[in-house]
Amino acid sequence: MEFLLLSDRAFLWLAAITYTVAFALALSSILRKRQHSRKTLLAFVIAGFVLQTTGLYIRGHASGSCPLNNQFELMQFMGWSTTLLYLVIGPAFRVSLLGFFTSAFVAIILLVSLFVPEWDTAQTTSIFGTDHWIKAHASLATFSYGVMGILSLTSTMFLLQNRSLKKKNMGGLAPYLPSILELEQINFRLLTFGLSLLTFSILVGAFYTSDPSSSSKLLISGAIWIGYIIIFILYKTRRFSSNNLAYTCIFLFIAAILSLGSVSNAIDHSEEIEEQVSPRE
Repeated sequence: MEFLLLSDRAFLWLAAITYTVAFALALSSILRKRQHSRKTLLAFVIAGFVLQTTGLYIRGHASGSCPLNNQFELMQFMGWSTTLLYLVIGPAFRVSLLGFFTSAFVAIILLVSLFVPEWDTAQTTSIFGTDHWIKAHASLATFSYGVMGILSLTSTMFLLQNRSLKKKNMGGLAPYLPSILELEQINFRLLTFGLSLLTFSILVGAFYTSDPSSSSKLLISGAIWIGYIIIFILYKTRRFSSNNLAYTCIFLFIAAILSLGSVSNAIDHSEEIEEQVSPRE
């Protein structure tokens, strides 16, 4: 029963540690040139996901809303989305190293957010107001960033495999990676799926936005959306190579992560204005 009384941050710390162990075990097998156990890796990732879900549930239950109330929660939710997507689409794509990259990626996101206490600031009001549609827009946008996170991982795998082929060096990670053609197809499918989610979230936000602070957050998401739209069109019209697509997808995802900080700063600024405008008792 004492385990159930752990704080939300304790569960999130346990999740980060579990993801780190999953990555370390897989890395150890690769360095010893052994085929890592996908079942063991999957078991650790599922355990980390359950722990993180529990932590986010406790936090969301306490605030009475989806845990998207500051930069810490935005990062945590994006990491949670990435893991969920891996558990759903990983077996379908049959990419053996995707769990290895995902566990490392999510562990870094969780650990960085946990080690920066300034990100976990208390908010006097809900981050995206009280409108349920605006909250839905925020959740979908952050979830789509999780898709783009997986896309950045498969893009990295594509670049590694492409480099191995060009240098005719099939050692290291190359034997565990899918073919260039398979990775190219996976990247485009993920881009299409993530862009569809982000487009829908932008439409919901644009239709239901009513206050200036929400508009500024929507503009940030819109800028990221435009970037993905441009590379989607360029790739479909064959003006963009698969190599350039992979590099740009990684760059845009980094921009998406940085934009979460801009959203958080916009929220803090809007709260300061509200405090200055509201009369003191």
